[in-house]
This record gives sequence, structure tokens and C-alpha cells, in this order.
Amino acid sequence: MHWLFNLGRTKLLFIYIIIDLFCVGLGMGVPVFCILLGFPVGWYLTKRSYASNLDKKYSRIFKYALFSSAFTMLLMILIWGSMILMIWDPKADLANFGIPLILYDPKLSFIGWLILMIVISPFLQLMSAIFTAFITFMKIEEPINLNS
Repeated sequence: MHWLFNLGRTKLLFIYIIIDLFCVGLGMGVPVFCILLGFPVGWYLTKRSYASNLDKKYSRIFKYALFSSAFTMLLMILIWGSMILMIWDPKADLANFGIPLILYDPKLSFIGWLILMIVISPFLQLMSAIFTAFITFMKIEEPINLNS
């Protein structure tokens, strides 16, 4: 499995794009699987940092996690961005659009749904990657001896 941590950046980028597109398709435009993809991304970034002796740069891991969530945000903008115009369309039937009407008003629920899909979901993916990277760092790092 050591070969997995020695892949080039171009191959890793291509593999990530394919997996992220698959996760978006699996969720049918709802990025729930992309959020879950953040967990293995955070683990992989940390393990790769340790395996290739990249001097364990936290900023590098954060940058790659940020890139992964930015790509998901780009996909969400491509999928849901055209729906933003429906907010100002008086003929749009937002009540029967197919989203959950949690806020009881179709227009407010639609706006909340778009914010959730385009902004909050990629942010949750970023947080899941950072959380997993932190947990992986805690697991890999040697414990601090407080008695010395």
C-alpha cells in the first residue's frame, strides 16, 4: 500500500476528480457522499505527509483539503447555480420543486436549500477532512511524556 502514498500530484488530482464526480452522482446532486469523502481525504493527506517525509506541513494539508472542498463547491455551483434565478421568477413553482419545505414558506425553504447545497455542504466536507487529519495526527504522533 506504500505505492498509494507515492503517486504524483497529477494522478492524485485525476483520481480525486473521478471519485468526487462519482460521489456527486451517487447523491444525485446532493453532496452527502462528498461530505463523507472528506474523511478519507483527511486521512490520506496526513498519511501521505508522513510517508513521504514532507516535514508534516499542516498548511499543505489544509491547502489540499481546501482545494477538495472548492472543487465540490464548483460542482455544486454548476448543478444548483442555475436554480438561483428561480427565486425572482414569479411563475416558478417552488412548492413542488422537490425540496423539503422545512421553513414552511416555499421561497425561504428554496433559498435555504440552495445555501445548504452550494455553501454549507462543501464547508462540511472541508471540516470533515480537517477533523480526520487532526485525529490522524493525534494517532500518529508519539505521546508526550509529562514526567520528564
